[in-house]
Amino acid sequence: MGLLNENPLWEEFATRLLYTASYGGADFGEVLTTMARIGDGDADAWHREWSATAERVAGWAAQSAAGGHHVSARDAALRAASYHRAAYQPLYGAPVDPRLVASFEKESAALRLAADAACEPRFELVEIPFEGASLPGLLALAPGGAGPRPTIVHTNGYDSDLTEMVFAHVPAATARGYHVLLFDGPGQGRNLIRDGIPIRPDWETVVRPVIDWVLERPEVDPDRVVLAGWSFGGYLAPRAAAFEPRLAALVADPGQWDLRETMLARLPLDDAQKAAFPDVDPHVLDPMEAWLRGPDADPAMRWRLIQRGLWVHGQETVFGYFADMTRFELSPVAGEIRCPTLLTQAEGDPLGAGAPALFDALTVDRKVLVRFGADEGAGGHCEGAARRLYHQRVFDWLDETLAAG
Repeated sequence: MGLLNENPLWEEFATRLLYTASYGGADFGEVLTTMARIGDGDADAWHREWSATAERVAGWAAQSAAGGHHVSARDAALRAASYHRAAYQPLYGAPVDPRLVASFEKESAALRLAADAACEPRFELVEIPFEGASLPGLLALAPGGAGPRPTIVHTNGYDSDLTEMVFAHVPAATARGYHVLLFDGPGQGRNLIRDGIPIRPDWETVVRPVIDWVLERPEVDPDRVVLAGWSFGGYLAPRAAAFEPRLAALVADPGQWDLRETMLARLPLDDAQKAAFPDVDPHVLDPMEAWLRGPDADPAMRWRLIQRGLWVHGQETVFGYFADMTRFELSPVAGEIRCPTLLTQAEGDPLGAGAPALFDALTVDRKVLVRFGADEGAGGHCEGAARRLYHQRVFDWLDETLAAG
């Protein structure tokens, strides 16, 4: 029995949204009433009802902004952005549903309203030059005090974006005196939804200009720049850190390893095919793809692989998706990471299975693997139900690490 809905996929999406409530991404009553209206409805009902809630809350944000009530305006605008984001999650995939783009634009407008609010911490929506275009970002500046501050550059995961990262990272960091730069790279947020740019394995080429940009900001202490990644960012951030000497520390939540090993273990291939993959008959996964696209497939798996996976990687077939995943490797470069590193591994999070392998490959003196248990309420992906415990452990380590130089 689900906590919020009997549909396992709706339950997954709604629970993920509810996890953001601790830092202002949702209100419990708004989630409950919206889910009650959806009931056993389909993706159309989900999008319709979450859009209705988002529009209502956005109206409250505009009303408060017009009256000069900046804290109230930001609070409501951030929830509205979060709900618009939730509305389009089931629509993920190519060809891109026009409703997804429309909801994303409304999410972006709500995030701009939140950034415009004259309150602390100060938000600034930014554009970071990248390969002749730009990456969208949000710079959150810790309140009070003068002089440069330690700054965390956060890289995103698979289907998250700037809005969700605000709740996952910003309040905890700015309350402790850290500035935070959030950004979406290829395959993430606007770059995927509006521009159709797929994700790429050489994340060092993405992070390098981001670090260039942040080091130009006078608010940033150039000797205390931290790179952090969450979800799939737990692969992307270590990959980039291996090529980036300007980092004071690295955080990967969760730590990951070459995706090939985890991926091949789940594919219906014999040992010889696994050893040769992707140099095998590309039709070998056709039965798997037919099942995923059929009526008997698990909806969550279909969404992850067929809708999200193919779109994020710019692929048309399941074989193409898994072949592309083999390009995401840390083993050739992990030994090049030179900064203090914290890896997490939460019980029940399959994405963190490679954290011990990455930990063992690190050659730095200051490294730690922080494990989170289900008995602490911190099991599951990225400690979603216990982000405050996550922040306590990570920031205590960061404070001590940066102070030690």
